[in-house]
Amino acid sequence: MHHFIVHRKSLCVRQQHRGVDSVDRQYDGLYTGHIPTSPIQKALLAVGSGVAALQDPYRHDMVAVLGETTGHLALMTLRDRMRGDPEGYTILTERPRIRLSTLDLSKMASLPDGSFGREYLRFLEDNRVTPDSRVNVKFVDNEELAYVMQRYREVHDLLHTLLGMPTNMLGEVAVKWFEAAQTGLPMCILGAVLGPLRLSTSRLEPLVTSLGPWAVRNGRQARCVLSIFYERRWEQSLEDLREELNIEPPPLTITATSQKATLDS
Repeated sequence: MHHFIVHRKSLCVRQQHRGVDSVDRQYDGLYTGHIPTSPIQKALLAVGSGVAALQDPYRHDMVAVLGETTGHLALMTLRDRMRGDPEGYTILTERPRIRLSTLDLSKMASLPDGSFGREYLRFLEDNRVTPDSRVNVKFVDNEELAYVMQRYREVHDLLHTLLGMPTNMLGEVAVKWFEAAQTGLPMCILGAVLGPLRLSTSRLEPLVTSLGPWAVRNGRQARCVLSIFYERRWEQSLEDLREELNIEPPPLTITATSQKATLDS
């Protein structure tokens, strides 16, 4: 009888371990680089990355972790919007990536001024940025949602081009206000709320009176920006693409070399 009880206890322990292992295994191999985490681990990562991002907004690795550990519901909504759009559905099916290895820079350089491809290349050159700086997703426990997050990251610089915003602090905050209204990602909302705190009074004034309301209004009214196959739109004029997306031209011109905003004449 004692042997039977010990055997049952041993069996229960093995079953419990198998249960834990099966939870881990259900996330194994979802996509390259995926790191399985429990809800508690995600909460700890969110808090830690949030504190680090607040201390240094240019810690893109911490901003990325914060976005992945807090964005599940918003990513589901974005994924559903993409599924409901023919072009967005094609993107989810084909999974294109925006990297230097996938861009024909010489062809983009030969496009006329005012074309989306030429203006995007000009943005990269003027602001000295590269699409390869976007880190890969690690903590999203769904392969399709992980791609939606990756697509959002790689589209970010294209939004700068569409919105006519450089990568200085004022330009980044304006883009974050647009993204917060457009995507609902907690990371974007946090950035939109806290970003202005890092602006001087002279830079805060144009954000509050002009750029901010414009960014929020256009974020709400624009077509889902993740549902555009930008790689097939390089030759389209920036003006036409803005009109198609229902995005108004920026009310201010902000240069990449200066933090100062100047009114369009």
